[in-house]
Amino acid sequence: MGKRETFSPFDAAEYLKTDEDMALYLDAIIEESNGDPRMIAIALGDIARAKGMTQIAKATGLARENLYKALSADGNPEFSTVMKVIAALGIKLHAVPAVTAKPRKATRKRTVRELAAA
Repeated sequence: MGKRETFSPFDAAEYLKTDEDMALYLDAIIEESNGDPRMIAIALGDIARAKGMTQIAKATGLARENLYKALSADGNPEFSTVMKVIAALGIKLHAVPAVTAKPRKATRKRTVRELAAA
């Protein structure tokens, strides 16, 4: 019999080297998971481990052990925790329409005040 190969479990955190890698990874998870909160929490955990969970814990003011638990497959983090982690990771969220309408002519962006008055 030949030598038996052994494999270690895949860990996405090992491949997240730059801030751009991390942002693209989270964006892909959000898109591919159809917004599954469990998958998004796991992805945030991967990114936090890549950045350093201790650093993220300090930046969020949350205990490192609690972050590991909240951002795991069994976790169910509160939205406020998710937002603290996203801020600590230096990631910005933005929204785009889920369904694109017919292309419109380019118009200037309106301010929040203008939108509220409309």
